[in-house]
Amino acid sequence: MSEKINGSEALMKGLIAEGVDRVFGYPGGAIMPVYDKLYSYSDRILHVLTRHEQGAIHAAQGYARVSGKVGVVIVTSGPAATNVITGLSDALMDSTPLVVITGQVGSALLGSDAFQETDVVGITQPITKWAYQIRRPEDVAYALARAFYIARTGRPGPVVLDFTKDAQTGFTDWNYKRCDFIRSYIPVPELRQDDLLTVANLINASERPMILSGQGVMISGAEKELAAVAEKCDIPVAATLLGLSTMPSDHPLYKGMLGMHGNIGPNVNTNRADLLIAVGMRFDDRVTGDTSKYAPQAKIVHIDIDASEFNKNIRTDARIHGDAKEALTALLPLLKERKHTEWLASFEEPERVEAERCMKRELYPQDCGDAMRMGEVAMKVAEATGNRAILVTDVGQNQMMSARYFRYTDPKSIITSGGLGTMGFGLPAAIGAKMGAPERTVCFFTGDGGLQMTMQELGTIMEYGTAVKIILCNNNFLGNVRQWQALFFGGRFSQTPMVNPDFVMICKAYGIPAENVERRDQLDGAIGRMLASEGSYLINVNIDEKDMVFPMTVAGRPVDEILLNPDEYYPLNK
Repeated sequence: MSEKINGSEALMKGLIAEGVDRVFGYPGGAIMPVYDKLYSYSDRILHVLTRHEQGAIHAAQGYARVSGKVGVVIVTSGPAATNVITGLSDALMDSTPLVVITGQVGSALLGSDAFQETDVVGITQPITKWAYQIRRPEDVAYALARAFYIARTGRPGPVVLDFTKDAQTGFTDWNYKRCDFIRSYIPVPELRQDDLLTVANLINASERPMILSGQGVMISGAEKELAAVAEKCDIPVAATLLGLSTMPSDHPLYKGMLGMHGNIGPNVNTNRADLLIAVGMRFDDRVTGDTSKYAPQAKIVHIDIDASEFNKNIRTDARIHGDAKEALTALLPLLKERKHTEWLASFEEPERVEAERCMKRELYPQDCGDAMRMGEVAMKVAEATGNRAILVTDVGQNQMMSARYFRYTDPKSIITSGGLGTMGFGLPAAIGAKMGAPERTVCFFTGDGGLQMTMQELGTIMEYGTAVKIILCNNNFLGNVRQWQALFFGGRFSQTPMVNPDFVMICKAYGIPAENVERRDQLDGAIGRMLASEGSYLINVNIDEKDMVFPMTVAGRPVDEILLNPDEYYPLNK
C-alpha cells in the first residue's frame, strides 16, 4: 500500500531521491508549507539561508558549476520569484543546471491579482529550459523528476516549478520514479559516422588548425579528450572566457584566451588559420567581433550538443551534433599524427608584443605610485595559491584582469557570469562554489561597484562560516564603463565615479577579518594573511583609477584589430 503524504513532503522526498543534500533559498508566505516540512528534513537537506533571493540563485549557480550537481533554489511567490529572474537568465546563457521552486498562491486565486501573485510561468518560459506550474499534489513527483532530468541533461540549464499553496498542503499517494526519457526530447544525440569522417578529413588536411575550447568541454568533462586530440595533431588551443581551465595554462599547446580582452596570438591567428575547430562554444559576439570579417579564409568545424547553435552566428563547413566528450573520443582514432611547427611558431611574435606592450605595464607598473594594477594583484594571488585555486569573479575590469592573469592547473577553476554579464553575481556565486568544493581555495575578485550590488551576502558568510577569500579591486569607479568613457566618449565620466563606504569596517561588522592594502609593499603580506586565514578574509586593494584592460578588440571591429593601449594598434606598424 502506498504512503499518503502532502505535496510539501513529496517535494522533500523527491529532492532526496534526486540526490539533493543542499538547497539555497528564502522563505515567505506562499512557500511556508514547504519550509515547515523542510524543518523535519533538516538532518538530510541543508538549507542555506541567503540574504536575498538573487543571492540564493547565484549561490546555487556557483555550487552547480563547481560540483557538477543540479543547484536547487526555493523561494516564495511574487517579488521573491521575480528576484530570481536575473539568475535564471544568467543560468540559461551559461548552461548552468538549476531547479528553482517558487511558491504560488492557491489555485483558486490564480488570475485574481491576489497578494504576491505573479505569472511566474509566463515570465520565466523565455529564460528557462522548462517552466511548469504544479496545481495538484499528485503532480509533484512527475514534475520534479522531469525537472531534474531536463535541467541536467543535454545542454544544461534552469527549470522552474511554480508550486501552488494548495498543492503543497493537499495529500497524495507517494510513488517516485526518476525520469530518464521524455518523448521528443533527445538530450544526447547519436553521433553520425559520416560527420566524424568529414571533420577528421578536414583536420587531417589542415596546415593551420586551431581549437576553440568552450564551457561545453568542461560541462561534459572532456578536458583529457581535448588534450589528446590537440597533442596527437599538434594543434594550438585557445579558450573562451568560460572555457578557461579546460586546458592547463602551462600546457605547451595552450595559447590563451579568445575575445575582446583575450590574448593577441589566438585572436590574430583566428584570421590566419585555415581551420577552426570550435568545441562547446557558441561564437559569442565578444569572441567573434565583426562576423563579416571573422576567419574569412578558414573552414569552420563546430562540435556542440545544442543544434540551435549551428550556423546561428557563424556559418560552419562541418559539424558534429553531440556531447563533447563522446565526440572527441570518437574523433581521436580517425586523426593522423601531425606536426605544425611553423604554425605554432607564429604565436611567438604576438606573445612577445603582448608581454612587452601590455603585460609589462600591468604586472610591473612604474607609473601609478602607491596605487596598484589589477593584473599584478591577480598574478600574485594566483601564484600564492600554487595556481590551484578556483577563481570566482564579478563583472567588469576585475573579471577580465583576473581571468587573464590567473593561471589554471585543474579543471572547473573559473566561475564567472559570461553571457549575461551580471554585476553582483560574484559574492553569492563564490559562497556556492566554496560549498560545492570545500576542499579547494576559492578566490573571489570583485570591484567596488559589483560588490555593493549583493554585499548583503556577507551575512550568509557570517552565518555559515564559508571561507571565501575576497580580493576587492577598489578604484572608486565603475571601472569598465570608465574605460569606455575614456576611450570612446571623450573622457566624460558620467555617473561612474563612486563614493564608497569603509569596506573593512563593514566586514568587521559581519565578523569577517579584513584589511586595507594602500601600497604595493603591503600586498604580499596581505595576500599571505588572507590565504592563511581559516575563514573568509577581505583585502581592499587600492587600484589605480586609470587602470585599463589591454589588449582590447573594440566591439563591432574585426577580431584581429587589437588595441595595445589608447594610441597603438597591433601590428605596431598599422
